[in-house]
Amino acid sequence: MATMAPEIDGTKLEQLIGKVIGDVAGAMGLLLAYIGDQTGTYRALEKLGPSTAEDVAGEAGVDPRYVREWLSGNAAAGYVAWDPASERFSLTPEQAAVFAHEGEPTCMQGFFQAVVSQYMSNETAIDVFKSGRGRAWGEHNNCLFCGTDRFFRPGYMVNLVSSWIPALDGVEATLKSGGKVADIGCGHGSSTMLMAEAYPKSQIHGYDFHQPSIDFARQKAADGGPANTRFDAVAAKEIGEDGYDLACIFDALHDMGDPVGAARRVREILKPGGTFMVVEPLAGDRLEDNCHPLGNIFYGFSTVVCVPCSRAQEVGLGLGAQAGEKRLTDVLKEAGFSSVRRAAETPTNMVLEARV
Repeated sequence: MATMAPEIDGTKLEQLIGKVIGDVAGAMGLLLAYIGDQTGTYRALEKLGPSTAEDVAGEAGVDPRYVREWLSGNAAAGYVAWDPASERFSLTPEQAAVFAHEGEPTCMQGFFQAVVSQYMSNETAIDVFKSGRGRAWGEHNNCLFCGTDRFFRPGYMVNLVSSWIPALDGVEATLKSGGKVADIGCGHGSSTMLMAEAYPKSQIHGYDFHQPSIDFARQKAADGGPANTRFDAVAAKEIGEDGYDLACIFDALHDMGDPVGAARRVREILKPGGTFMVVEPLAGDRLEDNCHPLGNIFYGFSTVVCVPCSRAQEVGLGLGAQAGEKRLTDVLKEAGFSSVRRAAETPTNMVLEARV
């Protein structure tokens, strides 16, 4: 017997369509924001102040007609200001902080770049999703590596030395007097160099399994970076050196194929009484705890980046970017850490302190 299709609630349908339209508008706004970042158009507008499209185009060295359309789209999105009386576009201080101020915690351009990188390689993402195969970190567009560093670096600048390390029991004093740190999964080395600058008496070693990222970090260090750093292309489970006072993994444990094995190796390379700091995306332990815009974003990246990256490695556990504190604690305790506590948090991250 044929079953009746469930009746559609018109009000709920309208609400859902309204949300989807908002999401589509946001997707287009994000693309325009990325274009403005890559062409220097936001920076040109901020430099000039209230301007015509022609003024901005001349300053940025781009086409005036396209800039007019781009500015109009940004005005519709609320990303730039439009004054009908003077027929001029401008950036408010808040808009400039989000779209034009590279390196500041308010700037979202690194986030936009990381998202755009996934659209650039959407055919690969679809193939991975259908086949279930892994996708190595190095298989992504280079925009992901740059965008990830651009997004996370400002947050590390604000929190790492000022609040995260001081929240760990006794660690700050050790690093000030001269300790030894392993920064595992260091990527382009921003966190490594921040710690090296803050604690010049300590030795900070950056490790990452992605050779191009290590090459980038080494070049940054050579171009005027702190001298008390070293970078090696080594996976977490294969680190040979030991005697570390502090080991850190920033937003990367969930990307690892064998996070238990990686954490176990961390325990082995720590000095007696050493500390393991794990910084992970903020998440609740249940799906319903994460059903909000930030959870939406993290689950999205987890689908196309984090879980495939884990699956491309040995074991392929696939923790995901919203593993939650309980699951992460289970991983750390399985690796041999007896004490795990949440030492600090921000609106986007949790900081776990693990000790043997």
